[in-house]
Amino acid sequence: MFESSRRLFLQRCGMGFPAMAAGALLAEHAQAGPLAPKQPHFAPKAKRVIHLFMNGGPSHVDTFDPKPALAKYAGKELPFKFKTERRTGAAFPSPFEFKQYGESGLPVSEIYPELAKHVDEMCVIRSMHSPLPNHEPSLMLMNCGDVRQVRPSFGSWLTYGLGSENQNLPGFVVLCPGGFPVQGAHNWRSAFLPGAFQGTHIDTKKEDIDELIAHIRNPSIPRDEQRRQLDLLARLNHRFAEERADDQRLESRLESFELAYRMQMEAADVFDVTKEPKHVREAYGDTLQGRQILMARRLLERGVRFVQVWHGAGQPWDSHNDIEKNHRMLAGENDKPIAALLTDLRERGMLDDTLVLWGGEFGRTPTVELAEKGANEGNVNGRDHNPHGFTVWVAGGGIKGGMAYGATDEFGFAAAENKMQVHDLHATLLHLLGFDHEKLIYRYAGRDFRLTDVLGTVVKDILA
Repeated sequence: MFESSRRLFLQRCGMGFPAMAAGALLAEHAQAGPLAPKQPHFAPKAKRVIHLFMNGGPSHVDTFDPKPALAKYAGKELPFKFKTERRTGAAFPSPFEFKQYGESGLPVSEIYPELAKHVDEMCVIRSMHSPLPNHEPSLMLMNCGDVRQVRPSFGSWLTYGLGSENQNLPGFVVLCPGGFPVQGAHNWRSAFLPGAFQGTHIDTKKEDIDELIAHIRNPSIPRDEQRRQLDLLARLNHRFAEERADDQRLESRLESFELAYRMQMEAADVFDVTKEPKHVREAYGDTLQGRQILMARRLLERGVRFVQVWHGAGQPWDSHNDIEKNHRMLAGENDKPIAALLTDLRERGMLDDTLVLWGGEFGRTPTVELAEKGANEGNVNGRDHNPHGFTVWVAGGGIKGGMAYGATDEFGFAAAENKMQVHDLHATLLHLLGFDHEKLIYRYAGRDFRLTDVLGTVVKDILA
């Protein structure tokens, strides 16, 4: 009631000095809007997340879950029946060698030699499973907690719960080069949450700041004149909004004007990785992945809550054929940058309160795919989709490092020990961020919604 009256008074003050004051107050109101910092339910171990999304489904038996039993059955049928999305054949041993690393002795594939040096900081979860083998529902489940309906993404829920520590940048940023993955922006949309919590997509394939972020600068007018125009626009829009109370789409549009203005200076700076010391840039590598993962660290450092870094949007990990060639190439693109990220976060004192999540939407079969038609017809050197058992790893922010949690069966087909579904993963990460996942809710269409739907259990065994 008070806020409504204050707005109405300011709107009726007219132009001149009162109008200037109104503009300043409206700008202040915008900065203290939905992205203002908020307190979680209890003291958190982590306060930000970087999600390294390996789009397409990396093979767990070729990265972090070695299965020597496959060599015994190479070229033979496995001794049990199982269902896959496409027809598969004999056991397919990994073409990669595994070695043990660190004090923990966790095994890692040869395709991740630099990342392997950080196993003592990683909790490798080998017992993930999900209900469907298709990319679309599996992507939605991993990002939004539902396989069918468009729901708010993890990043949207986190910014809804915590806000942002930097009002000049979005609270949730998505770095995805060269086009969208399957399901596009549904992977990072806010759905029924206010639009201020939606992920801001950046095409990191573009290097020039004016292409990276469209319309980041206005070459026609100086910033002080822009500010006056925006203040006038704000007054007109808020007058319009008074007649349409609780219109979230309109409120989101008003917030977007203010955020776009405030981003002009800070966004140009945060995405300019040339401002980093030479040795830091060299550690990440002067590659697309190196640059975008370095951008991600710069965003986290400046108070962005959730940064999602996509790998494989254009060339996915979906290796239905040529898995040796493709997985070696894909891992080679982000091995050095991810290792540099973990080192960098540790040296800056940020890893202790940053959650780093690596993984895709599912794993791949331990058997060779037998394609009868399509691009991989006639090839017998790839793997089909496998949601029954796969691997993700988590590091930082309250996670036990140097451990493997859960297990698949001896061939790597299905989760067998300490099974962990996606809702359990989300519940556990939210717990580390200070939230009871059953109480981080939003009422919409007559019912309360949450990221974990009606499921999810905090897995305390992986908490430090």
